[in-house]
Amino acid sequence: MTLAAAGRVLSVPDYNLMRRVNRWRAPLWVRWWMLLATRAGDGWLWALIGIVILLTSDAFRFRAIEAAACAVTLGIVFFHHVKRRVCRPRPKDIEPHCWAKIVTRDQFSFPSGHSTTAFAVALSLGSFYPGIMPLLLVLAANVAVSRVIVGMHFLSDVLVGSGTGALLGYIAFRFAV
Repeated sequence: MTLAAAGRVLSVPDYNLMRRVNRWRAPLWVRWWMLLATRAGDGWLWALIGIVILLTSDAFRFRAIEAAACAVTLGIVFFHHVKRRVCRPRPKDIEPHCWAKIVTRDQFSFPSGHSTTAFAVALSLGSFYPGIMPLLLVLAANVAVSRVIVGMHFLSDVLVGSGTGALLGYIAFRFAV
């Protein structure tokens, strides 16, 4: 089996889920929740959390923000590089979504930049502040799930992005302490 053939076989579950999600007429509250979560992942939420941490008097606040910034920067470099190599189209470009119409900055899907960034922030900051780790992980998971629900990414895009971001966030924490 060639690499291309293996890729097609592995993509079948992604395409099946995409078709189900793209045709799902979600209740209005789910639509609002997913659109808010996907917009929260645009960066403003993470910046707001960073500002709140900087306003505390915690001795590790600068290291925590530095670790998060390093993890996010490495994540951005990684996902932009991989997206240009893989060139996987977004689900919304393969089959129209029934209710979400979102404009994207790039045309490629793999891996999810929103998921990478969300988990990079969650793991790096959450490792410094274990008390808020559950909240950060819930926020990151909401961003990741929303990317699939609104038709921006396949499930595998989000899983790879989330895993990469989590790994980068943890590594940045380990280097910062």
